[in-house]
Amino acid sequence: MTSDDVKLIAFYLPQFHRTPENDCFWGPGYTEWTCVSRARPRFRGHYQPHLPGEMGFYDLRVPETRREQAALAQAHGIHGFAYYHYWFHGKRMLWRPFQDVMDSGEPDMPFCLVWANEPWTRRWDGHEQDIIVPQTYSAEDDRAHIRHLMPSLADPRCIRVGGRPLFLVYRTDHLPDPARTADIWREEALRAGVGEIYLARVESFCSGVAPASIGFDAAVEFAPDWRFLDHCLVRPRSRAAAAGEYRRYDYRRMAEAMMAKPLPDHPWFRCVFPSWDNSPRRKEGATVFTGATPGRYRDWLAATVAQTIRRNRDGERLVFVTAWNEWGEGNHLEPDAVHGRAWLEATREALEAGTELAAGMGANTGTDGAD
Repeated sequence: MTSDDVKLIAFYLPQFHRTPENDCFWGPGYTEWTCVSRARPRFRGHYQPHLPGEMGFYDLRVPETRREQAALAQAHGIHGFAYYHYWFHGKRMLWRPFQDVMDSGEPDMPFCLVWANEPWTRRWDGHEQDIIVPQTYSAEDDRAHIRHLMPSLADPRCIRVGGRPLFLVYRTDHLPDPARTADIWREEALRAGVGEIYLARVESFCSGVAPASIGFDAAVEFAPDWRFLDHCLVRPRSRAAAAGEYRRYDYRRMAEAMMAKPLPDHPWFRCVFPSWDNSPRRKEGATVFTGATPGRYRDWLAATVAQTIRRNRDGERLVFVTAWNEWGEGNHLEPDAVHGRAWLEATREALEAGTELAAGMGANTGTDGAD
């Protein structure tokens, strides 16, 4: 048994290049790096700002950057990227990096898409209630959307489960009729010759929904699991915290609470996160996890890998990580100025340790292959 038995997939944010929308909404030159670089500590010992390490303040329109990311990820055991995809009733946003991946054929790294189907708001500066681009739905748009996605679903790099191309939806609870949407997507994929597709709902805010009940095949756990925030809350120690500027949570408690969750009967892919601190994006109401270390992340991921090998049959052993590069949420595997490659090295060690642990305990031995 090797670490290849588990496919580790990291969520990937494309918000690192100039776009006309960002120039218009937040000023010329705005990217994720804008809020990252202006962050400041809010309490004693608060690690901010998170500044990039060896890759610097990159621009995702540069092909060498995308190739370097893929090489770094694969060298540390990451199988593929789950690119966030933004579609608003025919309008695409933040589309350039992934479109370049499609057009160039590089990097040669497995991928899937995650439809981030929330309204476009002032989330980047903490004002989620201010909607800039609404998210609307219709059967006509469902068809247009899946037809647009056909080239990526047919691409040989697209991650497959049981031979079926994988596509994730971040908020199925926002879809007015998810089963209808799923039926339309499947019908169009079959008509286009892509074949059966594998649909997974992300348990971002609404957990416990059986995927089959809404026409989907599986669920993807999201980390952190917001239901456990109260359990992980650290007592306020400053006036700023008491005033609601931020709330501190304990990383170890969240990892323990998530690992203690009962396992569902339906296909389910687990998720972990290395750290979380979205204070760069929020003047008020920031969520800050303290106590996150590469060692604790490694142990959590190793346990998750072992459980996945034992529980899931071959071909369905996927584990997700939030995230590869969510710098504005302090949530990244990419090297930073303080830890260097420590999060990546912990990832590689966890895959090896989890595989060894599963081998010693026995594992499910299905036969369906995954690409």
